[in-house]
Amino acid sequence: MMRVLHDFFPLVVAFWLVVIPGPLIAGDDAAGVSRQAQLDAYWTEVSRSVREGDFEGYQATCHERGVLVSGSKGSSVPLSKALARWKQGFLDTKSGKIKSDVKFRFSQRFGDETTAHETGIFLYSTVNAEGESTQEYVHFQALLVKEKGHWKILMEYQKSQGTLADWKALAGQ
Repeated sequence: MMRVLHDFFPLVVAFWLVVIPGPLIAGDDAAGVSRQAQLDAYWTEVSRSVREGDFEGYQATCHERGVLVSGSKGSSVPLSKALARWKQGFLDTKSGKIKSDVKFRFSQRFGDETTAHETGIFLYSTVNAEGESTQEYVHFQALLVKEKGHWKILMEYQKSQGTLADWKALAGQ
């Protein structure tokens, strides 16, 4: 029996060293969901919470120690302060006073199983009660961390205003 175990042991070790880490190296979690799919789901949740005026849902996508950096304002503030400023917009959306939406396109996405740095443009649009619409294209970078199985934004850097042409240039990516 010991001889069988002795002969079998190298195969078990090889299995654990080669087969099991494969999905982890590829960025998959235990359920087989790729890191990229997890991040896509994160951004989908951000969009949903903005569209539905779900302030608590949006807040849940932010790290408690997150930071908002504004290139156009030359400022850096805790995300908690930015959330306090943005809350009324969520309430107005939820009540139907305005319609809000945000969409994302990316030019660069990289990281590992617990960190992500994403670069791109977001399109934030609103329609007020009078039917007037606004669209803002913003070049941004986001630094995210995965804690306790959930992605959270740690730093949102709103670099500069973008254009419709910038947005369209990322359509194929």
